[in-house]
Amino acid sequence: MAALGRQVFDWHRRIALTWALIARQTPQLGEQKRTTAFFLRTLTTASNGGGLEKSSFVEPQKCAQEPEHRTGLIQCLLEKQRTPVEREKIVSSLLDMGFSDVHVHELFSIQPGTHPQQLLDIISELILLGLNPESVCVALKKSPQLLKLPVMQMKKRSSYLRKLGLGEGKLKRVLYCCPEIFTMRQRDIEVIVGVLKEKCLFTVKQVTEILHRCPYVLREDPGELEYKFQYAYFRMGIKHVDVVRTDFLQYSMTKTKQRHLFLERLGRYQTPDKKGQTQVSNPLLKDILRVSEAEFLARTACSSAEEFEVFKKLLAREEEESEGCMADEESLEEEEEQELEEEEQEL
Repeated sequence: MAALGRQVFDWHRRIALTWALIARQTPQLGEQKRTTAFFLRTLTTASNGGGLEKSSFVEPQKCAQEPEHRTGLIQCLLEKQRTPVEREKIVSSLLDMGFSDVHVHELFSIQPGTHPQQLLDIISELILLGLNPESVCVALKKSPQLLKLPVMQMKKRSSYLRKLGLGEGKLKRVLYCCPEIFTMRQRDIEVIVGVLKEKCLFTVKQVTEILHRCPYVLREDPGELEYKFQYAYFRMGIKHVDVVRTDFLQYSMTKTKQRHLFLERLGRYQTPDKKGQTQVSNPLLKDILRVSEAEFLARTACSSAEEFEVFKKLLAREEEESEGCMADEESLEEEEEQELEEEEQEL
């Protein structure tokens, strides 16, 4: 009888150990621990001579949620239900604006985390500025950071661009070439506009045309932009109207000087006098800057590529020496100023 009792006790102990092992190896630890505890209590009761009593343990799936937990789940479900409905409304609004299904898919894939209403607000501002759906897609794909802008900032910048005359479709080229016009500081834009108006003396209408035709000027250093205009006006004799009409300001200073000075040393270009007259017939600006280097040499300069390469190297050396001399002069001026200050202090 004693041996039989030990066998029964050993059998119950093995069952308990088996359930404990299962609980440790199961991912749903919390749930299995409670299940294990239930079986252990049941087995312990039976081993002590009692019957299998009805446990008060309730399965996790049937546990009643706490009120606050239940509220959170409902809110989460509502959020999940609201998003598709809101997205559907945004899609409908975009289609009404003239966007195709392909356009809408592209817009939502540019910045997947962007809130649908934010997307609609930014696109609406671009449409109000005169851009068409295709232009909006191109601009946003090229500059996705536009979708992160606060709507109020976008509205203020749009208003400022309208004051500059960059509305009614003129913004398309600007956004394609310089999409950061919406993200750069307004002060930087105002400085460039100020240089064109006050330093270069362009009219308001001409400034608008320059920003439209040569939006790259927005990226230029204000001092270099002023120097570029002065070179065109005083050195090459190009008037304000021609600077705007020929898009002169979009070309680099290096390219302009290389081709202009090369023609000048060949005797094919001459700076006009005060009356605007020259002894040679200067070539048109489009034949100097708008053409490729091969076409420039063959038709305008009537020279070889080897000769032009030698000239560019000589010009670069001359400019380095000139910059060195200017640096020496500046240092001499600083030394003289320091000496004067020392003498004044001694007196």
